[in-house]
Amino acid sequence: MAGCCGGHSNFDGMSKKYKRILWWVIAINGLMFFVEMSAGIGAQSQALQADALDFLGDTLTYGISLWVIGKSISLRSNVALFKGYSLLVIALWVFGSTMYRIFVLNSPDAPTMGGIALLAFSANIVSVLLLMRYKDGDANVRSVWLCSRNDAIGNLVVLFAASCVWFSGSAIPDLVVAFILASLFSSSAWQIIKQAQLEKSQQLNS
Repeated sequence: MAGCCGGHSNFDGMSKKYKRILWWVIAINGLMFFVEMSAGIGAQSQALQADALDFLGDTLTYGISLWVIGKSISLRSNVALFKGYSLLVIALWVFGSTMYRIFVLNSPDAPTMGGIALLAFSANIVSVLLLMRYKDGDANVRSVWLCSRNDAIGNLVVLFAASCVWFSGSAIPDLVVAFILASLFSSSAWQIIKQAQLEKSQQLNS
């Protein structure tokens, strides 16, 4: 890891500064879940609700990440696997709920979508900047970075969707973005699972 870990990818989170940063990121994500879910339901936006679920998932998994710091490699790898599979479940839920919405199309409220997406993007940029130095740690630490990075990307996509909804008056852009977010969740889940399995395999062979 750059900076405090000499560029290596085995940083396990054993740093008081990293733990403080993780507490701040947990608080940011927890607050944004309530804000974005409430707005998503009110605006009938599937994309906002999908992004809010990601905030909730991040809040819970970051808490777990904080708890396992300093514990055995095996436990950290197992927790990373759990987070990876949880992200897959969220992706499947988003895919399924979006398919349902396709048959009951209601055009979401574009100004609300845009405003909340901008707020969420700002929150995630703060998290990304706080975690930047720790993006190349072990599977547990890396999963935190990936989730925060994905959130920031997702917010920009939701913001773009809000513009398309406003311009077209159609719910289709909102649903397309929900599918894109679900695909992003799936991709990150596989990255986390793959690294966690590799770490478990290396431990068994050592």
